[in-house]
Amino acid sequence: MSQVATALPPVRGKLTSGAPLAPLVWFKSGGAAEWLFEPADAEDLSAFLAALDPEVPVMGLGLGSNMIVRDGGVPGVVVRLGKAFAGVEQLDPTTLRCGGGASGILVSSKARDAGIGGVEFLRSIPGTVGGFVRMNGGAYGREVKDVLVECEVVLRSGARRVLELAALGYTYRHSELPEGAIVISATFRGHAEEPAVIQAEMDRIAAAREESQPLRSKTGGSTFKNPDGHKAWALIDAAGCRGLMRGDAQVSEKHCNFLLNLGNASSADIEALGEDVRAKVKAQSGVELEWEIQRIGIDK
Repeated sequence: MSQVATALPPVRGKLTSGAPLAPLVWFKSGGAAEWLFEPADAEDLSAFLAALDPEVPVMGLGLGSNMIVRDGGVPGVVVRLGKAFAGVEQLDPTTLRCGGGASGILVSSKARDAGIGGVEFLRSIPGTVGGFVRMNGGAYGREVKDVLVECEVVLRSGARRVLELAALGYTYRHSELPEGAIVISATFRGHAEEPAVIQAEMDRIAAAREESQPLRSKTGGSTFKNPDGHKAWALIDAAGCRGLMRGDAQVSEKHCNFLLNLGNASSADIEALGEDVRAKVKAQSGVELEWEIQRIGIDK
């Protein structure tokens, strides 16, 4: 791990050295952040990044739902947006501005209360606005690109920029957001709808997830992207990987595009199990699965 100079810029938020990341991610595995920064507000984040040595790597952390933190930890600074970034405000009858730290459940609930339909799918994305804007998160036939108007980011340089939808270069589970940029807010536009209709759709989505996904487990959400013309889970199942294990890591028997930490799996076990799955699928079907889960940090 690199040694970030001890002379880090002053902050008004919280800066922690050697902060364990395992408690902050869904898999409950992995090493520590060299530094974890929880900024007081956007100005605090901007000033910190502007004054931070440009060589120091920076990455954002949301709910840690779609991420493997490797066992050697994460060099540089990990930025986690707290309550100051979790607000949701209504701009007009069909538009919400949401903080980068707001959860998908909060956004969809606020939209329901405001009579804004079309963003119900965000209820099913286990993460924060910052994460699913970066990843073009989606579920149940909708993606962030379908509802995003613009987002505000703090660049690695500390500069603040508002980026229109077209500037993000969205493709499936991918954006062209600059490296080290932190999404501090996003504006979503839906359509006018009765709150009861919105609630019914949210209930339908919640029930479908409960039935098909291992929600009560230590997991990382969908592991691999769906290849063109295929469902990742079906390829994994056909390759005989349902229930496959490596140490305490297992391919979920309920939904085999989910990996589970059954107890004390290391991140190395979880990632290696994913590579086992990729190799078996390639051998069985010729299809090369691409990771959807972010794998960050260094090996132990």
